[in-house]
Amino acid sequence: MEKHRLILFVLAVAFCGVASAQSEGGLIVSAEAEKGITKALSLGVEAEMRTRNNFKTMDRWSFGLGAEYKFNKWLKADAGYNLLYSNFREKITYTDAGAYNHWRPSYWGIRHRWHVSLTGSYKWAGGIKVSLRERWQYTYRPEKTVERWDFDDDRWEDQVRGCKGKNQLRSRLQVEYDKKRALFTPYANIELYHSWGIEKIRYNIGTDIRLGKQHSLSVYYRFQDMRHVDDDDYDPDMHYIGVGYQLKLK
Repeated sequence: MEKHRLILFVLAVAFCGVASAQSEGGLIVSAEAEKGITKALSLGVEAEMRTRNNFKTMDRWSFGLGAEYKFNKWLKADAGYNLLYSNFREKITYTDAGAYNHWRPSYWGIRHRWHVSLTGSYKWAGGIKVSLRERWQYTYRPEKTVERWDFDDDRWEDQVRGCKGKNQLRSRLQVEYDKKRALFTPYANIELYHSWGIEKIRYNIGTDIRLGKQHSLSVYYRFQDMRHVDDDDYDPDMHYIGVGYQLKLK
């Protein structure tokens, strides 16, 4: 009964947070499959969809491939690639006098992302598990020509957004209640994004729900606190509700 109350509490916090915050709300829906190759090595695929603008605007689609290797019970490594198809936000620039200069509407574009991670964990006899994951990721945005409106000349013109690469280090600390064959596995974590300073902090609280030996569902709430970010990459603080499906094949 207490576990059911925990799930209801998580969902209530998520909906209340989205409704009361000044920032935007969004939805994350994902699905992933993992296939064990050996006892230590596994391969996986994943797909994800995100919305923004209080659930009204499609924000991103992604598809990923990855591999994970377990050295022992407390240490594992993984690496992967994600193709991101993102809806880049509109942008308005102003003259020195404060008048409108240019307006670039939102547009869809591709990004490529690679990552390598190392995760260490420790589990107590009572089922409490603490883990620390350090992940390096590199994101590359190819050059793309888009249209923007010139307010001075009252006409559309082409703008070339140059290619851009970015390195980030992601540090995640997680606590979870990991009881073998339990129906619910509640967890909470905090993740810092570094790139010459903290750029973003993610707070997650949720639970994995065991549907069978091979199937599970994840439900969570995420608050994304944006910090020092370039104007070119601006994103507001976000409140997300997330739902994910996992399939594990032996």
